[in-house]
Amino acid sequence: MLMHTHEARLDALRKQLAKDGLDGFVIPISDEHMSEYIGAYAQRLEWLTGFGGSAGTAVVLANEAGIFVDGRYTLQVRDQVDGKLWSYQSVPQTSVAEWLGQHAPQGAKIGYDAWLHSEGWVEAVCAALDKRDATLLPVVHNPVDAVWQDQPERSLAIAVPHADEHAGQSAHKKRAAVAEWLTSNGYDATVITALDSVAWLLNIRGSDVDRTPVALSFVIANADGTADLFMASEKVTPELTAHLGNAVRIHPRDAFVRSLGEMKGRKVAVDPERSVAAIFHALYQAGAEAIAVTDPVVLPKAIKNEVEQAGHRAAQARDGAAIARFLRWIEVEAPKGSVTELSAADRLQAFRAEGGLLRDLSFDTISGAGPNGAVVHYRVSEETSRTLEPNSVYLVDSGGQYVDGTTDITRTVWVGPDAPHAEVKDRFTRVLKGHIALARAVFPKGTAGSQLDSFARQFLWSAGLDYAHGTGHGVGSFLAVHEGPQRIAKASGGQAGTGQPLMPGMILSNEPGYYKTGEYGIRIENLVLVEKREIAGAEGEFYGFETLTFAPIARDLVDVALLSSEERDWLNGYHSRVREVLAPQLSGDDLAWLEAACAPF
Repeated sequence: MLMHTHEARLDALRKQLAKDGLDGFVIPISDEHMSEYIGAYAQRLEWLTGFGGSAGTAVVLANEAGIFVDGRYTLQVRDQVDGKLWSYQSVPQTSVAEWLGQHAPQGAKIGYDAWLHSEGWVEAVCAALDKRDATLLPVVHNPVDAVWQDQPERSLAIAVPHADEHAGQSAHKKRAAVAEWLTSNGYDATVITALDSVAWLLNIRGSDVDRTPVALSFVIANADGTADLFMASEKVTPELTAHLGNAVRIHPRDAFVRSLGEMKGRKVAVDPERSVAAIFHALYQAGAEAIAVTDPVVLPKAIKNEVEQAGHRAAQARDGAAIARFLRWIEVEAPKGSVTELSAADRLQAFRAEGGLLRDLSFDTISGAGPNGAVVHYRVSEETSRTLEPNSVYLVDSGGQYVDGTTDITRTVWVGPDAPHAEVKDRFTRVLKGHIALARAVFPKGTAGSQLDSFARQFLWSAGLDYAHGTGHGVGSFLAVHEGPQRIAKASGGQAGTGQPLMPGMILSNEPGYYKTGEYGIRIENLVLVEKREIAGAEGEFYGFETLTFAPIARDLVDVALLSSEERDWLNGYHSRVREVLAPQLSGDDLAWLEAACAPF
């Protein structure tokens, strides 16, 4: 009999832990590739707890259990996870290691799946457990899998070539660059485990993970320019084999561990942030020298070449037309009181799909009406879907996957018929001012995203306000919508990427926001491209941002009196460009609406 309640699932897991001789177990949202978005088979935390966010961890002990999430999910976790079964823990204020150091029974055996955690995480938890004479033990079989009776299988969808006309560089050249890096550093090979790194390196794509076009696989890239690809045989087609060529040897996925075990005496580069502990353990046991170093694909993947940049511009223009049609539809239909969060998200996807080039969404659309808009990473469902009520705020954060680019845009609108409230206009305009400040930023070479983060927050800060998420994340080219190593965020809590210098060719989001719990949320998000700036008399190299996203920003939510003349000029210039990019793709009522939405202030 299937276990339909989360209480029954937690009880079953505790019984399995007792059977396995464990006093506790740690369950992250993760897979063997340390992915942010994971396949259905790996959604162990959601199955166990009901939590549907993209980042979080649970710890189950015999008599208590905790779920750990960051500020993006403070509200969501309380809506989805039973507080009678789980205690809510906030990251980075606490951590799994700290909590176990205080709550694990004396001498306890705490289990973990070495294929789901990093080596650094293992070391931190072991150190914390030492204080209680407790031990952290890798399990041979994940106990959640043992009790998850209808757990989905891994996807066996075929992997497909990603054409050079979209990639801008052949896989052969990419492998050669990695081989040169290996040779120059005295390494024999590197293990590539991040799914988007594998996809980029070999110019392949797949459909194994919702919203991210990747194929479940591992790669060992060698110093001689060859590579070994580990992938389920069902995923391999003659077309893929021909695309990869003779220099890429294809092996069954389950041969990966065996191959790691054959690397005795070799110097192997492994990324500690993107590779699970089990890979390090296998290399240590084989007698290989595992060298912790960043995946050599990460930075080249982040720096888009000219072909990828052009593809992004084309995808953004196409996407912007769909957004404009959707915003007009919302303006017309929502005040009637019949539009719901779900129906709005469905209509937006339909507008994107009508062009015939949409491959997938780039993430589940965040369609938040009223108080649901205040949940930063809200995920609408049949149970939570609200009607877009007249005289309220509606926030929609969405994106599309196109073969030439990945999009991500947030717009916040007022659902009439009455005029927006003064407070809403004030908050919206402060968010807009921060968005403009970041869009207009000029900065010297070597500047990290953390140094720019306050540009976007300053106008909220001056009113005693803030938001509990980063201001910008990297974006891939028909790959992950969240891509490193760059990001724009506060340099606190050990967040990865905040110290990465921004470099020409990198694409990031610009998305400040404001959230009033129980009432509304506001976010304005465009994607931007780091570009060189020629400045007369400049002493050194300077950069700025090219805005890539084009869709109207809600005019009725702007308090023009709060804008400086420079900010007003930027907004008018932006809307002029929106009209220029989108008008050729629209007609009739949609075109007339666009002209009004882009009228200068």
